[in-house]
Amino acid sequence: MKYAIVGVGGRHAMFRRAITETHAEGNDLVALCDVNETRLALSAGKIPRKGNGIATYEAADFERMIAEQQPDTVIVTTPDYLHHEYIVAALKAGRNVMTEKPMTVDLQKLRAVLEAQQQSGKRLTVTFNYRYTPARTQLKDLLMSGVIGEITAVDFRWYLDRVHGADYFRRWHRYKEKSGGLLVHKSTHHFDLMNWWVASTPKTVSANGKRVFYTPEMAEELGLGAHGERCHDCPVFDRCEYRLDLAGDPALRELYLDAEDDDGYLRDKCVFADDITIEDTMQVQVKYANDVFLNYTLCAYSPWEGLEIKFHGTKGELTHRHVEVHGVFGGVRDKAQEDAMTTTLHLAGGLPEAVDVWAGHGDHGGADPVMLGYLFEPESMEPDRYARASTHKEGAWSILTGIAANASIASGQTVDVDRMLAEAGISLAR
Repeated sequence: MKYAIVGVGGRHAMFRRAITETHAEGNDLVALCDVNETRLALSAGKIPRKGNGIATYEAADFERMIAEQQPDTVIVTTPDYLHHEYIVAALKAGRNVMTEKPMTVDLQKLRAVLEAQQQSGKRLTVTFNYRYTPARTQLKDLLMSGVIGEITAVDFRWYLDRVHGADYFRRWHRYKEKSGGLLVHKSTHHFDLMNWWVASTPKTVSANGKRVFYTPEMAEELGLGAHGERCHDCPVFDRCEYRLDLAGDPALRELYLDAEDDDGYLRDKCVFADDITIEDTMQVQVKYANDVFLNYTLCAYSPWEGLEIKFHGTKGELTHRHVEVHGVFGGVRDKAQEDAMTTTLHLAGGLPEAVDVWAGHGDHGGADPVMLGYLFEPESMEPDRYARASTHKEGAWSILTGIAANASIASGQTVDVDRMLAEAGISLAR
């Protein structure tokens, strides 16, 4: 199988290594494509040598790349707001597509993607690695067993600490038109898990959201009012706990600081700037087509990082908690160990029972190696009884909760998802 990757920022490396190293047998990476020549050369230089090296193309030559290299599958790892351009172009050229989440960021782009997929008939895969995390798969296994009876409601809280959370406010993600906000860019993972766990899709969505921490006012409160546009050469750099030191991190320096002259992209813009358009505090209420209720919270400035989720059922409750980072102290994260995951089953009439949590090895809690095996060497994997693979359909439903939530925040009204789709001219089966 021949692959080409468009977008060679930080997220593409997982796919590049899988094709050229971990799952190299039977797979061939034939081309890389990006707007940034420095990052193209950097990525190409990390590929194990074969022949005369790999072909690289500027983004403007994407269609020429497909014509010349004839990849079977195009992998899209560009910024979110550009996903649809390359997905649509690749599908129209008769190629299968594999894309990072979110599949796209708004209804207009979603319609273009779905129409191109329908017209081409080609496969579009969205890589939701959270489904493959052993502990998340175990929750699916328990829910499928019916141990808590019929699922009636879910409380789901996700916490981003003041290192990881802050990072979204210094990159292109900080502009809602480019990322869809955190309810699309980040929460797409979580809403996809919900769709998969409860085996349904969102029917109505209401939400509230605000930016209260990453603001100019907070900068003043913290004594950082004299901050610059970016961390590099910022006058308050030495006393800001939210700084990003591009020059002091070799990997970030070569990937971004040394590549700035090519496209002008600044990776370390100030998290307290006044032009940020995304929220840092969000709550969402969802009613699913099967009448399951969801209460969801995302906070991007928590003192710790992780998640808490409780499934309410007619026979009892299933609770899962994962502490990824205990806390941030002076800008340094105190990362938790694997034993920071707990799952508890509490059936009516009985005492709470600790469940031994499934564990794995590798990035994202052991998710990435499993997912990459199914993507690039499926014949070596067991049949997936959990149906973790995601197509354009799952990719669409995963972003619709966030898109509807954004609409609800803007209007102050509950959003009927079917009506929203109809008004956008989108046909999508449940």
